[in-house]
Order: sequence, then structure tokens, then C-alpha cells
Amino acid sequence: MSQAISLQHKLIKTSMLSSIVAGMFALLLLIALSIYHNMDVQDQIMDEISDMLLISDLSTTSGFQLDELSDEFDIQYQLMNGDIRLTQSPEFELNATDHSKMTHQDSGYNFVWLNHQLWRSYHAKNTDSGLSVYVIQPLNERFKDLSQSLISYFLILLSLWAIQWLILHFSVKKQFKSIQSLSKEIAEKSVKDLTLIQQPQPEFKELQPMVNQLNQMFTRLEQALVAEQRFTADASHELRSPLSAIHMRLQLLQRKYAGFPEIHHQLNLIQNDVFRGTQVLENLLLLARLDPAAAVDLPKKRASLGHITEKVILALETFIDEKQIQVHTQSEDVDVEVNEELLFICLRNLIDNAIRYTPQQGHVYIHLGHFEHWKLFEIQNEGEGVPNEVIERLGERFFRALGTQTRGSGLGLSICKTVIDLHQGQIHFSASEYGGLKIRVYLS
Repeated sequence: MSQAISLQHKLIKTSMLSSIVAGMFALLLLIALSIYHNMDVQDQIMDEISDMLLISDLSTTSGFQLDELSDEFDIQYQLMNGDIRLTQSPEFELNATDHSKMTHQDSGYNFVWLNHQLWRSYHAKNTDSGLSVYVIQPLNERFKDLSQSLISYFLILLSLWAIQWLILHFSVKKQFKSIQSLSKEIAEKSVKDLTLIQQPQPEFKELQPMVNQLNQMFTRLEQALVAEQRFTADASHELRSPLSAIHMRLQLLQRKYAGFPEIHHQLNLIQNDVFRGTQVLENLLLLARLDPAAAVDLPKKRASLGHITEKVILALETFIDEKQIQVHTQSEDVDVEVNEELLFICLRNLIDNAIRYTPQQGHVYIHLGHFEHWKLFEIQNEGEGVPNEVIERLGERFFRALGTQTRGSGLGLSICKTVIDLHQGQIHFSASEYGGLKIRVYLS
């Protein structure tokens, strides 16, 4: 089963991711523009120093200005007249190889590798005077201040992202309150409340189709439930009346033909069929009334599981004696919080089922006790074995194993399962060590 994804978290994540991508793109663009602007400004300074060296009188104030620029931007220079060095900055020290690189470079701006680092160089010549100037600057000097500015900008970005996350978190959470309210209203719906859902405030255009579809579904569901209740009431009345009439007429015929064994036997068979039809009808009506979703509204009280079991065995005493079944009960003091009437019906179906499928003069074993944090009701019977494919289908409505000679409606275990679901319990079916079926009921 895949893990559910929070739409709220996904929206925040998507918004933050888009903001981070936009911020990083802006940072890269700023870096590119800053590098271009910084290189252009520094190149202009190098050009200005070169002009000052070629056309100015260095003995005047221009020389002091030149030294200030050189110190401030770590720019080194050398002024040559042919092979004669006229002047240079104090730091301008090159070995023979590096000096050869400088003197043979083309006029204009270049990049050179000097003293194990990359430099920006500028070479200019004055054809009239025969002077040439060499200006160099370490490339890392140009980006010293720039890197500090970019770090400051990145820290500002991180602060803005943190503020944006807080704003998104609280604003999206606030907007989702209306969706959560709608979800809560839908969750509270039951067969007793199928009123139309109102669009939460503020209204969201995207939610309107879903709300309309839900309201249409609730309307159809309410109509279906009303029709089902009407059918159940009509079927109960229409089917009970003829069955009761048939039952009365059979009693009259049984008394009338009491001296005719063959006719009396056939009437008894018809009487059993009528009884079975009545039982099927009662079970169907009971299943229609039981709603596992209404477990909270189920009236419960503290009762003894052993006492309810004793009442069920007493009610089935005639059936037990008829098959000469021995019921072995092993009981602990077990109290449960249950609806006693429904649990009585459930246990009656379980014990009745065990007796029906136990051979003549067989044995049924009932155990009441505790299992972990559950209250346990366990029943087993003797038999000739139950196939796994039959066990897997037990609890389905109208399912009965093929090849059995036992009469039944196929609804008993289905009713039991519904009753146990109403009590938030569990019911498990498995093969018994005695050859029949083992049923374990767990109640809280």
C-alpha cells in the first residue's frame, strides 16, 4: 500500500522549491553581471594608470595619484623605453621567464600565469615617444570584495526563504482549514444524516464540483435508503402474513390427519420448509437492520459471557437432546461490555451451527477465557474435516458448503460477523483438532 502524500506539504514544498530555483538563478545572474561590471571597472583603472604613465609628468601630483591607485587596487606597473626601464612599482618583480612573457605579449588586455597565479595584464605603447607600459593585477584581488558581497546576498536569500517558509506554512494551513472542515463534515455523515453539504467559507472554485457531486451522491443514497426501508417494511408484512397463514393451516391439517401417518409425515416436511422460510426472513430483516457503521450508537451493558452462553445452551437443549450431543464447557469468569440481545443471537447461531454439523452422538467443545487483551469465546465440534476453500468463504451471505445434508439459510455466520463488527471485535475460522470447525470470537 502506497503512503499517502500531504497536499498541504506538497504545496509548501513546491512553492519553496520554485522560490529557491528563482533565487539561485537570480544569484547566478548577479554573479555574472557583477563579474562583468567588476572586470570592466578594473580594466578602466588599469587603462587610466597606463595613460598616466605614458603622458603624465610623474614628478608632479600625478605620481602621487598613481601610487594611490596602485596601492588601493594592488595594481603593479612598469614603464619601459625600449629595453630601458624608466620606472616601476615597488612590488613589480618578475623572473626572466615571466618578464619574457610580459614583453612579448600583444597590446591590450590579456590573462597571464605569473608567480603561480592568474593575473590580468594590460600592455600599451606610445609610438611617438617609443614608451611602453606593462600593468598587471592579481585576478583574485578583483573578486575579494565581490565574494564578500555575494556571501552577504546569499545570507539574505536564506533569510528570505526562511521568512517565506513561515508565511507559506501558516497561510496554507489557514486556507486548508476550510478543506479540513469539509472533510470533517463528510466524515460525520451517516445513514441518519444525509443532508446536503454546504460549501465552506471562503468558497473555493476548485472544490465546488466535488461538493456538487457529493451532494448528488447523498441525494441518491438517501433515496435508495428510503426505498430499501420501504421495501423491507413491505416485504416483512407481505411475507410474514402468508407464512403465518400457511403455518396455521398446516396445524389444522396435522390435527385433521393425525391418524394418517404418511400424510402427517408429508405435512411435517412442509412445516419444516415453512419454518425455514420464516427463519430466512427473520435473518434477512435482522441483517438489514444491523449497521456496522453505527457501532457508537449501539446500546451496551456489562454482562457475563458465561451466563449468556448458558442461556443459549438452554434454548437449544431440545436440539441437543435430539442429536444426543455432549456439550463440554470450560469457562472462566469473563465479563464483557456488549449488547446482550445481539450477542445472544450471535452465540446462538455459532452453537446451533456447531450442533448441526456435528455427527449424531458427537461432541461440541466451548471455551471461555482471556487471550492477550481480548475476551475469548471459542467453540469447536467434531466432524470429518473442513476444506480450506470452505473456511475462506465462511461468513459470506447464503454460503453453504456443498455436499452437506444439514439444512440452513447460509446467513447464521454472516449475522455473527456483523454483530462482532458492531462490537469492534474479531471472528476467526479455522480447522478444529477434533475434525470439525473452530471458531474464535474476540471481544474487547
